Amino acid sequence: MKTTNIKDIARLAGVGVSTVSRVINGHPDVKDETREAVHAVIEKYNYIPNNSARNLKRTESSNIGILIKGLYNPFFAKMIQTIEKTLAKEGFSVIIHYNTEEHRDIDAAYEFVVEKRLRGIICLGGDFDQVTDVDIERLDIPIVFTSTEVPSGASTALFSSVIIDNEKAAYRATEYLYEIGHRHIGLLTSGGEDRSVGTYRTNGYLKLLGNKGIPKQEHYFEWGSYTFESGYEATKRLLEKAPDLTAIVVISDVMAIGAAKAAKEFGREIPETLSIIGFDDIDYAAYYNPPLTTIRQPVEEIASASAEILLNVIQGEATHQHMVYETQLVQRASCAELL
Repeated sequence: MKTTNIKDIARLAGVGVSTVSRVINGHPDVKDETREAVHAVIEKYNYIPNNSARNLKRTESSNIGILIKGLYNPFFAKMIQTIEKTLAKEGFSVIIHYNTEEHRDIDAAYEFVVEKRLRGIICLGGDFDQVTDVDIERLDIPIVFTSTEVPSGASTALFSSVIIDNEKAAYRATEYLYEIGHRHIGLLTSGGEDRSVGTYRTNGYLKLLGNKGIPKQEHYFEWGSYTFESGYEATKRLLEKAPDLTAIVVISDVMAIGAAKAAKEFGREIPETLSIIGFDDIDYAAYYNPPLTTIRQPVEEIASASAEILLNVIQGEATHQHMVYETQLVQRASCAELL
């Protein structure tokens, strides 16, 4: 007979694995009716909670998790390869999970830890700004936040981070367009559940406008997700309501390539009648026609540092560390000077 596990209890009670664990471990942040429902299922199926997170920290484990926000993203592809190579040298295996669920990313991380019995975890992207000490402590394994924004309300002694200054980088992208004569500058950013990277890059754009005395135009904004199709559709909406735009800042190269396709369909030649600047410098950016001006992130350095920091913490050779890498403006052919 199949042994009932924590995922079965969660399914039968109609809650998440993290909620079942909180009930088992006596956390107060669970509604009474939810707690009672979980206990009823546990009693009915005679479940013995011996797989809670505090019992999952096994020194013999060689599995490291990489939690990636959303579906496949070209920006993370090279990063994953570097992380895998670095960890493999020390005898660790990598398990990758793409989180497409609507619940909190930190809860997805917890469920990943519980299911795979991970020794450590690296989170690529995602929204962790509101994560608390309690959230991190219940993971009970070392965690590194990479290419996202770090928790603002949690102790930095509990986690590591390897990031860039997203606001500063977006400011520089917008400033470049200003320097070459553009004043009608739109923004293609992320919305919905993205409260971290997209928000900070938007703030960088707005800060440049404010410093240069350029009024914020609500119709110069459009929102999408980190896909080619989303960038394409969002740009069509943007150009329909703001045909006077001469340039667009796009918060990812993937979206920027989609934006360029939409612009051409609107009869806007790039860069002759519309300049586009992206973000990340993925491999596609240099080979697109025209090659994409963008903000380069040092992908391999970020990935290598993330893996090495995690290894050092796991092996007890160092405490948690926090690194901020500089970005670089890469000028190609998708932006033109306004005379």
